[in-house]
Amino acid sequence: MEDHYKSGFAALVGRPNVGKSTLMNHLIGQKIAITSEKPQTTRNRIQTVYSDERGQIIFLDTPGIHKAKNKLGEYMVSVAEGTLKEVDVILWLVEPSTFIGAGERHIAEMLGKVKTPVILVINKIDTVKNQEAVLTYMEAYRQVCDFAEIVPVSALKDKNTKKMTELIFKYLPYGPQYYDEDTVTDQPMRQIAAELIREKALRLLEEEIPHGIAVTIESMTERKNGMFDIEANIVCERDSHKGIIIGKHGSMLKKIGTAARIEIENLMGAKVNLQLWVKVRKEWRDSELYMKNYGYYQ
Repeated sequence: MEDHYKSGFAALVGRPNVGKSTLMNHLIGQKIAITSEKPQTTRNRIQTVYSDERGQIIFLDTPGIHKAKNKLGEYMVSVAEGTLKEVDVILWLVEPSTFIGAGERHIAEMLGKVKTPVILVINKIDTVKNQEAVLTYMEAYRQVCDFAEIVPVSALKDKNTKKMTELIFKYLPYGPQYYDEDTVTDQPMRQIAAELIREKALRLLEEEIPHGIAVTIESMTERKNGMFDIEANIVCERDSHKGIIIGKHGSMLKKIGTAARIEIENLMGAKVNLQLWVKVRKEWRDSELYMKNYGYYQ
């Protein structure tokens, strides 16, 4: 590879629900990470790839850093914190505000312990009526951490995202091409399908249920005509939740299945026959065995 080609790893960190997955999806130009208004949507570290003539950025979208309440929460936080030591540049996403709470201060403390350059990304600036206020938010954050750059963006409205890739390349080392140019993720298709089903469930179900669900792909087979048969389980923690997920005469499960099938078909470029079942596994988020089975331990 020529000596002007850059390649390296960029981690997206921040508290739950600041828009990390939305920003990453925009930067790579394809939806890989699931997004939801509910916190803790991303549970594993999702790796995606952006390639152009300048080089290759491998994004690591980490789970939101928060105070853990169970084994699943502890796992998510350890994944996020472990990532900081392995990357070339860190993007810290925050919301536009001069109030810097305990959650942000905890992240600032963690970032202060690593030598990696940190780019502060003030996201959701489309929600700020007076754009001059953005300068005061930038100034407030300058006091808590030593940033390499500060960039205001709107991941949702795709504002300033091109500037983001420019800045990331600035801090990446010269290096090899890690992936083929047409690679956008190292996630296996089964994992992406499971996450898309979970996203639809998160969006369609009531507040208290989504945290307690996992999705497992039991089988994924291709027919001779190129169509895929996918069988998946939605795992919940209570019998009462099972009833809500299935819905009256199976209506909710059908809604989740239809919405997920359309997105999986778009991503795979093939027809999909998706079959969903609901299973109850009490307190699975505190069981290391269940968490391993559902893909939450490396």
